[in-house]
Amino acid sequence: MTYLNADTLPQQSAGRRFRALMDQPGILRLPGAHNGQAALQARAAGFDGLYLSGAAMTASMGVPDLGIITVDEVSFFIRQIARASGLPLLVDGDTGYGEALNAMHMVRCFEEAGAGAVHLEDQILPKKCGHLNDKRLLPAADMAAKVAAATRAARDLVVIARTDAAASEGVEGTVARAKLYIEAGADAIFTEALTSIEMFREIRAALPGVRLLANMTEFGRTPTLTAQEFEDLGYDMVIWPVSSLRVANRAQQRLYEALQRDGATTALLPEMQTRSELYQTIGLGEFEALDKSIIASAAPNWAG
Repeated sequence: MTYLNADTLPQQSAGRRFRALMDQPGILRLPGAHNGQAALQARAAGFDGLYLSGAAMTASMGVPDLGIITVDEVSFFIRQIARASGLPLLVDGDTGYGEALNAMHMVRCFEEAGAGAVHLEDQILPKKCGHLNDKRLLPAADMAAKVAAATRAARDLVVIARTDAAASEGVEGTVARAKLYIEAGADAIFTEALTSIEMFREIRAALPGVRLLANMTEFGRTPTLTAQEFEDLGYDMVIWPVSSLRVANRAQQRLYEALQRDGATTALLPEMQTRSELYQTIGLGEFEALDKSIIASAAPNWAG
C-alpha cells in the first residue's frame, strides 16, 4: 500500500478515526513518532495511533522546546507522518501559537495537514517542557476561551486540553481547570507532570466520565508506569512522547563517536538497519510495482 493510490487511502477523516480509537475498549496507546520513518516502524510494531511531540520536533531541529517553532513547521511533520503511516495522529499544539484566533488557525492547519487530534496547554509563552520548573499559567478562563475557539474551528479534529496546574495549583486546581475546559468543549483532558500514583487516582475520581490522557515520559516527574497500570488507574490514553527520538539520538551519538575514533562505521554495523530492511520499511518495492503498472496499463498508446 502506498499513499499515492487513492483507493487504498482511509475513507474517513483522521479525526473520526481517532475518535473511533478512543471509543475502543482498553487504554489507547500512542507512541511518539518524530518523523515518517519512526511512524512506519511504530505501525509495523502494531500500533493503531501515534503521537507527535513538540519536544521531539524541536529537538530534532536542534532547538529547545520553548514554543518558538511555527504552525507551518509543525504541519510539515504532520504531513510526513500521516502520509507515511496512514495512522490517526495526536499532535502537540503547544499553547496554540498565540491567542484564540491563532489557536483556530492552528486547528485548521493541522486538520488540513492530516492530524486526527491536537492538544493545547494552559501555559504562557515562552512555554516550557511540562516536567521543568517555574511554568507560568494562563488564567483558567482565558484558557477555556482558547479551548472553545479551537473546538469551534475543528471539523472532526479531536481537541484535548492540557493543564500544567499540578505543580502550582495541586490536584484541586488541576481538577477545577479540567472541569472548566470540558465545559468549554474539550474532548479530553491531559493532566501533565503528575508526581504520584495517588494524584492520578484523585484526579480520576474527581472527573468521572471525562477522558483522561497520561504522559509517560522518561526522566521526568511522573513515576514509571506501564500502559496496563495507567488503564488500571482509569486513564483512557497514554503517550510516550520523546522515546523514539531519545533512542535514535543515542544511536547517532555512538555512530559519530565511532566514526571519529575509527575512521569507519564497521563497529556499528550490527546496530544498523540494513539496506533491505530500510527498503522494506519504506515500501520501495510497492512504489516500484506501482510505477511499472502505470507504465504498462495507464499510459496512452500514442503514435506520432
